[in-house]
Amino acid sequence: MPHTSPQEFLGFLLGSTHRRISNAFARVLKPYDITPEQWSILLMICDREGINQKDVAAAAAKDQPTTARIVELLQKKGFIYKTMSPADRRAFQLYATETGKLLIERTVSLEQQTIAAAVNGLSTGQVEDLRSMLELIYHNTGNTQQE
Repeated sequence: MPHTSPQEFLGFLLGSTHRRISNAFARVLKPYDITPEQWSILLMICDREGINQKDVAAAAAKDQPTTARIVELLQKKGFIYKTMSPADRRAFQLYATETGKLLIERTVSLEQQTIAAAVNGLSTGQVEDLRSMLELIYHNTGNTQQE
């Protein structure tokens, strides 16, 4: 049976959906000078004050160089600062500045609105089921080796 559309493939559909949601979120974040990728890292730092960069990379499922690049950009923009870890002088602890915290406070509703628009027409139960299914897929596709 020939395939007529990439939409028939779950991986393509997941990727396309992610890009559409990410692009919509990027548009509403543009006035704040932050990308969705940077925003998610800043949110994590706000929620976990003092987290180290390695733990940010692991929690965000990003490689170390990408995480380091994002952390440097957030620091240059004045959204975070780093301090040397007292437990490991090779590691840095990350903290949100007041500016970074305020940005998250002002924009978390924009993320919620973006997702609400994306799941419009789904019941609360369907959204919960979707979240459970995506978490299982995420878990099933986990890489046990360091990327």
